[in-house]
Parts: sequence; C-alpha cells; structure tokens
Amino acid sequence: MEILVLGIGNVLLTDEGIGVRALKELERMYTFPVNVELLDGGTAGIELLRHIRKRDCLIIIDAMKCNQEPGTVVRVEGEDVPAAFRTRISPHQLGLSDLLAAAMLTDELPKNLVLFGVEPESIDIGLDLTDAVEASVDKLVGAVADELRSIGCSLVPTDAIFSEKARFWDTV
Repeated sequence: MEILVLGIGNVLLTDEGIGVRALKELERMYTFPVNVELLDGGTAGIELLRHIRKRDCLIIIDAMKCNQEPGTVVRVEGEDVPAAFRTRISPHQLGLSDLLAAAMLTDELPKNLVLFGVEPESIDIGLDLTDAVEASVDKLVGAVADELRSIGCSLVPTDAIFSEKARFWDTV
C-alpha cells in the first residue's frame, strides 16, 4: 500500500501552520517504512496532484474550521474530506479543494482518504502556534500515527533507533 501523509499550512499565520508543524513532529518522532512518504505541502495546491497519483492512501493534516474549541482534533474520511474544505480559513485551502476535485475528475484520488484537522484559535500573522493548538500537537501526532498503524504500517520510534545504535556501538 502506497501512502502519502501530507502536511498543509502556512507557518507564517500562527495556527494555520499546524499541518506542517505536526508533519515535522512525526518525522522527528518516527521512522517510516519505504511505502510511506511524508510531504510538506505548505500552501501548494493543484501542483501536488503528481504527488498523490498512484497512492492507495492519502492522509492530510491541516487547520480546519469546525466550530469546536481551539485545539480540537477532528478526523474526517472519505467523501467528507473534500466537503470539509468548503469552509475555507485561508487561500491555500482553495488550492487544496481544487487538488481534490482534479484528483476525483482524473480518477487519481486515493481510495483511502483521511483528514486530520485542528480547530485554530488564530490565523493572524505570527510564527508560533497558540497555546491551545500547541497543546494539541501530541494528540494530533498520536492520531496520525494510530491511523498509519491501523492500515498496517509499522512505525519505529526514533528513541528505539538511537538506543539500538547506542547498544551496537557500546558492544564494538
């Protein structure tokens, strides 16, 4: 199964950057099998079509207005994912909406489609996440990791890799 985990967002607009920041945290915490690609989609749109082609599963991480408390993590799947981008909070979501529409029209939309959204508190100019959204990062990363495990991916925590290397070097 070919899997793409796509972090979306603008890191210059506080909580709007949660998708990219969560993706970086996933990369820091785990190593992934070769069939799983993590991609920082930033604010790109239709140009991401070539990256989702021939994927069996697409997991998107993004800020999402869902009328919940700031920092709330929401999971949306299947046909509900394109609909979730009808309520846009930033210009890049128009591009993502177009991307998903183009993928549907060209029959290149992965059969398994999941969106992990986080309710933003602020999308003002700023480099830091708000406290509420920052507090949700571990839950968000855990939810994405659990999703990957549920479809058969074995994630290796980076701690284990470092301790294995340390043990190897200690015995040499």
